[in-house]
Amino acid sequence: MSKVLVVSDSHGLTKELEILKARHLGEVDAFIHCGDSQLMPDHNSITGYVTVMGNCDYEGFPLETTIEVAGHRLFITHGHTFSVKSSLMTLNYRATEMDADIVCFGHSHVLGAEVISEKLFLNPGSIRLPRERFEKTYMILEFKDETIKLSVFELKGKEMTELSREFVLPIKKK
Repeated sequence: MSKVLVVSDSHGLTKELEILKARHLGEVDAFIHCGDSQLMPDHNSITGYVTVMGNCDYEGFPLETTIEVAGHRLFITHGHTFSVKSSLMTLNYRATEMDADIVCFGHSHVLGAEVISEKLFLNPGSIRLPRERFEKTYMILEFKDETIKLSVFELKGKEMTELSREFVLPIKKK
């Protein structure tokens, strides 16, 4: 079993990123930040996160990256270069090129999970400036055999169980 924490759009927050690391250290295998940290790559608060560059970030982060977790390829990007506020089509094309089955992105600050072309698209919302919801959110993915459990948490650590979802492979809603 593997777990991954996904967060985005922290826009200058430092203490909160450190709290997330401390809270879930030893529980998750990877910490992912989908951009707009507004921190320098060597800042202590972002250390330990796989991080990409958002439209409000400084140089030094890659625009996109991939990681392998439990046999899955996760494509990580902020989303601004793929116009994610209007459509996920361009992002879907890029995810296909990258041979990814899970896509983690931010930019819109809107919490969401959607299956497109048997790929799981995840936006953890924002822990600073959420849109369409009041809660400041992040996600944890748990990989078990052929199931992926998605859990959503408020910044203070409370799980929003009504938003939990499970997906099976190939990725389709269960």
